[in-house]
Amino acid sequence: MTQKKAGSNLWIYVFVPFLLLGVFYFILNGQGGEPVTSSTTSENNEDLSRQVLQYEEEVEAYAKQEGIEEYTDILLALMMQESGGRGDDPMQASESYCGSVGCIEDPEKSIEQGVSYFAQTLEMADYDVRLALQSYNFGTGFIDFVMNRGGEYSQELAIEFSAEKYEELKDTGIYSCIREEAEQYDACYGDIFYVDAVLDYYEEGSNDLMDV
Repeated sequence: MTQKKAGSNLWIYVFVPFLLLGVFYFILNGQGGEPVTSSTTSENNEDLSRQVLQYEEEVEAYAKQEGIEEYTDILLALMMQESGGRGDDPMQASESYCGSVGCIEDPEKSIEQGVSYFAQTLEMADYDVRLALQSYNFGTGFIDFVMNRGGEYSQELAIEFSAEKYEELKDTGIYSCIREEAEQYDACYGDIFYVDAVLDYYEEGSNDLMDV
């Protein structure tokens, strides 16, 4: 009996340290939506989730196809804001594709459409990244709105546009304020803080894209 008990205790002494090492490794590397770093274009950005980073190569490939490869990090930040990389439409690109929510059910199609639509808004916005980002959220009508009011994005113009659109469409019951801060302006069409929300996930200073 003594020998069997000693053998059993030896097994515990060998197995438990390996088990603890495994748990420690799991915690260090993170799972699910925990922020991690990437080994490629977003290597300096610790705010992107693992779900977003799994699509980095696809985003970069479609960005290169559209001639905007240098905006890959912006696009990854945009995806992070839209969905955190979750779901079948991680770029939330259905409305720009078919005019309604939920028509895209394939992540790669979502990325292809999302990158294409961002490239379109970027060109229409004369490569003003902030204007392009807000237009990704509001629709390209916001670009015309801004161009008729000096041609440069501002938070005030985003609020004004949102308030006007909400007044026009609020009776449809489709729109409501997604942020309490927007209620004071009655600006409940889209997200008036979308630009800042996206850029919170973007490592500014890595290039001069924001100064274009």
